[in-house]
Amino acid sequence: MELINLSDITVSYDGKNNILEKLNLKIKEGELVSLLGPSGCGKTTTLRVVAGFIEPTSGKFIFDNEDYTKIPVHKRNFGLVFQSYALFPHLNVFDNVAFGLKMRKIDKKLIEEEVFKILDIVDMKNFAKRYPRELSGGQRQRVAIGRALIVQPKLLLLDEPLSNLDAKLRLQMRVEIRKLQQKLGITTLFVTHDQEECFSISDKVAVMNKGLIEQFDTPENIYSNPSTEFVARFVGFENFIDLFLIGENIYEGKGENKFKVDTLIKKEGNIKGTIRPEDIQIIRDDKKENAIDGVVEIRTYLGKSYQYNISTSLGTLIINDFNDEVYKKGDKVKLYLPPNKIVLV
Repeated sequence: MELINLSDITVSYDGKNNILEKLNLKIKEGELVSLLGPSGCGKTTTLRVVAGFIEPTSGKFIFDNEDYTKIPVHKRNFGLVFQSYALFPHLNVFDNVAFGLKMRKIDKKLIEEEVFKILDIVDMKNFAKRYPRELSGGQRQRVAIGRALIVQPKLLLLDEPLSNLDAKLRLQMRVEIRKLQQKLGITTLFVTHDQEECFSISDKVAVMNKGLIEQFDTPENIYSNPSTEFVARFVGFENFIDLFLIGENIYEGKGENKFKVDTLIKKEGNIKGTIRPEDIQIIRDDKKENAIDGVVEIRTYLGKSYQYNISTSLGTLIINDFNDEVYKKGDKVKLYLPPNKIVLV
């Protein structure tokens, strides 16, 4: 069932430059959806529109079949976790989590029951009397999530919640967030600029660029089949070649190189093909199909592999090679571009 429908959402702060440009997004109930993109792409603005902090210049926000476009923040019953966690420093863990219920003047005994229930879920029951200054970054994050969940929100909004943690703790906490989200079945909108973080926990990902969603799909499809050059570059594709369709799944590149491309998407005319550095193979045998000659320009040691910049008739290609044989500058090599690894964007 569709819970969220952002329809033609436009946001402009000065009436001239749009932060969001007719953005459309639909999220099903129970999904964890991430907004992914570089700084300034509009992902936090989108979340703030959903939260109610920003009223769009035009467009509608439909939530659970109701128009929420102009409903104020305090009437939306959404849980929000900020980048800074925004805990009250003068309140202990129990009172921070209980704050939302106390504001609703709920019975004291019921508040105590609900708070300890939530603290148990976020694994902070033994820290109820501690203050934020006495907690680690990961513990403060758990408290912030607990405070957001205590009001039994219809939607959980997470704005870069892991950015203040060190690398090891980020890895641990993203797993915890996913486990918690699946356990409670709560629809969640997660904002991040970190591709690995996003792909590891999301059901769907919206890749944003300049106020628009360039691709909305599963992490697997975005990683393997980016639909635009921007998305491809953002998820790690580094080699782009100009191609032209000349036959059934046969494309021609510069230097009259011909490539077979295994794809269900048929694109005619001048297009771009892209392939990851780790998918190009340095080969010994003389394969005619999808093979080109090159010369090593630069070699870089990456630990598990060597990265080579190789000059070809298509331009310079970047290759991550895991073979034992090491090539030096000036070596002539033959490259194989597997038909099923070339993506058309």
